[in-house]
Amino acid sequence: MAQKTFWKTKKLNKYTPEEWESICTHCGRCCLIKLQDEDSDEVYETDVICRYHDCQTHLCTEYANRCKLVPTCLKLTPENIGKISWIPETCAYYILASTGDLPAWHPLKTKKPLPEELKVSNSVVSELLVPEEELEDHIIEDADDD
Repeated sequence: MAQKTFWKTKKLNKYTPEEWESICTHCGRCCLIKLQDEDSDEVYETDVICRYHDCQTHLCTEYANRCKLVPTCLKLTPENIGKISWIPETCAYYILASTGDLPAWHPLKTKKPLPEELKVSNSVVSELLVPEEELEDHIIEDADDD
């Protein structure tokens, strides 16, 4: 049986697959389409979400096959979590890798679902509805840029 607070005692690379998956809060932020500027390498988040993201459940409808169906789908691992520049600061994997602990709001700690304000909003648009040439029109402007 898995230890209830395994994240406090185990190194990331020693997690079982089940433990690793339990860190994900299903916020949907990884499923948002991102655009990278070819000149600056800066990454921009859009309000366009992967066709396989179910906004009701916040789960991928093709999770087991996601990387085959979407070659750009990034599978987070203990080895790459600290190397991805666009990971949101609210990502439980990012927080755990950075601090060694899960945030107070994490479902493994609270035994409650992720707070709605940490999930992608219902105002996202499926990539099936946005032509590729219009993706730039869907970049989410950073509130700090005002």
